Amino acid sequence: MTQRLSKQPGLKTPRSVKKGEMTPCHRLLFWFIIKNTIPRGQGRNLADAMDQCLTDLMDRGEQINLPAIMISHISRIVNTAREHNLGYGFLLTAVFEHFGISLQKKVGVQVTYEIGSSTLISCGFKIAKGETAGSNQGSRTPFTPVLGSSSSDTSLDTLLQDQNRLKDEISDVKAALVEEKVLNAKRHEDLLSAITALTAQLSSPPSCSCFLPCSIPCFYAYSPPYSQQLFFTI
Repeated sequence: MTQRLSKQPGLKTPRSVKKGEMTPCHRLLFWFIIKNTIPRGQGRNLADAMDQCLTDLMDRGEQINLPAIMISHISRIVNTAREHNLGYGFLLTAVFEHFGISLQKKVGVQVTYEIGSSTLISCGFKIAKGETAGSNQGSRTPFTPVLGSSSSDTSLDTLLQDQNRLKDEISDVKAALVEEKVLNAKRHEDLLSAITALTAQLSSPPSCSCFLPCSIPCFYAYSPPYSQQLFFTI
């Protein structure tokens, strides 16, 4: 994972990855992590093992356990000697208000679209022709970045298309598994029916068609054909 994020395939020992070593796509994902997933006030230019893992998961479109990450990060913040902001203000405020917990000393914030042109440029993207490089971070104007010479081999559109294709393949596999499950259940029922019929046939006594009364023991049912045998009665 460190090899891929640092673009050093020959790396032998895992280590922290500098932001400048990443591709533009990975820089943008790392920026999102340090701003939202594991917010912090320092260490924003160096991705540790946890940052690398989250960046890789987001790059591959995998789900992450955000509640567990939040609890772990909050526990680490409150158990330090220095004072730190708790983080996750928007999410925690929504939870507290939902359960009727009164909040004091609220600090108002302004919601903006943070991923603007300056953010994308700082991550290594380049302005498309016709766009101005002076767009401020938080701009509400739609922005279309293009990859430069140092960009990742695949664009964001390609990654999204691959993700959609994989989702379709997973759906097909799930449907095939359901059909196979139904077919196996039918085979199982047929096998049980055949075994039950065979068991009943083997457990039933042989029928006697001789001329003697049924109350008299007879060896006819256990003997060769009638024309070749004598009958013994008791």
